[in-house]
Amino acid sequence: MPTAWLLSLVKMPLNLTPVRMQALAMEPLLERVFRERMADGDLDFLRGEVIEIAITDLALHWFITLEEGRLRLISRGKPAVTVAGGVREFLLLASRREDPDTLFFERRLTVEGDTELGLLVKNLLDGIELDELPLPLRRAVDLGASWVAASSR
Repeated sequence: MPTAWLLSLVKMPLNLTPVRMQALAMEPLLERVFRERMADGDLDFLRGEVIEIAITDLALHWFITLEEGRLRLISRGKPAVTVAGGVREFLLLASRREDPDTLFFERRLTVEGDTELGLLVKNLLDGIELDELPLPLRRAVDLGASWVAASSR
């Protein structure tokens, strides 16, 4: 588990950053990672729906929807489904250092709300390959995952 001082160091600026500013960074990243899936219609199930990604130990809540063919980070919404877990679990998921199904079955990552939509979101997250991420983010995820894996031993 990441140490409390590191989480608090990251948590404060993230929580003070307005959603619009977060969206300026997140939306191009979402566009890049999901471009092919959006073109193929694989994300059409998100049209008109709001999903919440909650990183619980950072008190961070991202509300994402599909509007006009683009993934948007919105300030709030009533989520149809919420995927929640700690930063450690999301890093392990993104880096493929832990089996996604294990994280969900052990309830280290949880899905609440519309079960069918939750399964589609889980499969979407599960389908992200590390090499699809921009190199700086890929390195940050790998470094963070290495650190949390080492700190849990």
